[in-house]
Amino acid sequence: MRARTLSTTLGLTLAAGIAVATSSAALAIDVTADTPPVARNATVPAPPAPVKPVVPPKPVAGQVGPVKPVAAKRAAEKPAASQALLTGSTKASYFWDDASGRAGDTGMPAIGKPMQKGLFSSPSWPLGTEGYVTYKGKKAEFFIGDRGPGEPSDRGVMLDIDAKTFADLAGGEFNPDTLMVDGAGTGHINVSYTITKWGPGKGTKGEPKPFSTGAWAAASG
Repeated sequence: MRARTLSTTLGLTLAAGIAVATSSAALAIDVTADTPPVARNATVPAPPAPVKPVVPPKPVAGQVGPVKPVAAKRAAEKPAASQALLTGSTKASYFWDDASGRAGDTGMPAIGKPMQKGLFSSPSWPLGTEGYVTYKGKKAEFFIGDRGPGEPSDRGVMLDIDAKTFADLAGGEFNPDTLMVDGAGTGHINVSYTITKWGPGKGTKGEPKPFSTGAWAAASG
């Protein structure tokens, strides 16, 4: 009986030990079952690099608002092209009034400035009016500084060009001794005109009018 009892006791003890061991192994397996194994030589990914904040450019001293691109700034500073206020065409003659009394000289120009290249005469436009004429592909800028033509304006000659500019346009040469244009072969040319700015002096804006109408004496407005 004792031997059987001892054998039985040992058997129970051994069985209990095996059960405990089996339970411990199962527990170990269950604990690590959800965690994937890591290879010994596996490379652990590095954390992402921090994103640097965007720093806006520092404003220039005294500048208000965002910095404008150079191209846009230059475009904004570029002056606008002269606007055509009036265009047309007319027959034109020439003159040179230097107060010398020669060649029909009637004295200093009405605007009070000395005779010069680019000073034209109109029977009606306000003094100080600016623009340009074209003739056979040539262009010449002018300002209205005197009155005329007189009687010829009743016959459609509505512009007097200074003799030096007339020589350039017509292909002649200004003669300072006679105040005439030599070699042009004509004293009149048909020009196209463009007014870019009305002058502040007396006169009438719009289509040129003959001197005899008195439009030259009207207050500019």
